[in-house]
Amino acid sequence: MSDTVRDNPALYRFELDANGVTVVANYQIAGNVITFTHTEVPPQARGGGIASRLIAGALRAARERGLKVVARCSFVSAYLAKHPEFQDMVT
Repeated sequence: MSDTVRDNPALYRFELDANGVTVVANYQIAGNVITFTHTEVPPQARGGGIASRLIAGALRAARERGLKVVARCSFVSAYLAKHPEFQDMVT
């Protein structure tokens, strides 16, 4: 299983391939703010922490770019609440 999170700017999403499926976190960027709008994990891949790995990688990429984060996705919001190491990015 790969833990390589990749940005797909043409589709405005981060992607992670795992267990034969691709999980995605959709976003919008305006200025220096990335807004996560939806996280999607196919049913057969749920429950294994794949979405958490995806969001962790996406947040690390956003940090490297100096972006602030808005969570309009309930999963991203819950992830941020459990991971104080990313709180400095939340706007």
